[in-house]
Amino acid sequence: MTEPIPPITLPPSENPQLEGEWLQQSLLRWLDTEFLPETVNRKIAQRATQIFVRQRMEGENDLGSLVIAIVTEMQAFDFSKSFYGEFAIANAVSDLLLESLGIDRCCGQ
Repeated sequence: MTEPIPPITLPPSENPQLEGEWLQQSLLRWLDTEFLPETVNRKIAQRATQIFVRQRMEGENDLGSLVIAIVTEMQAFDFSKSFYGEFAIANAVSDLLLESLGIDRCCGQ
């Protein structure tokens, strides 16, 4: 029988705005290097960061819940001028957060 993957909980946020600045810069760098730098990447990073910061200010620490919030709210974003979509953005945010915590995102380790 397989064991469920335990949830990943971020430490409580002491400064959501500072986290947001880091996330926006990191996500924009990821967006620009993963495919081609696009003008819309800045708007994507800003919107994903707004969602993240608001969730953190509301006390959300569960990584899975943060990812779901980003997927859900980014569905309203116009990705027509981008290679990306809401799932790619939410997954990238998750990967960046895991990396910042020193958690290997490969193979559930």
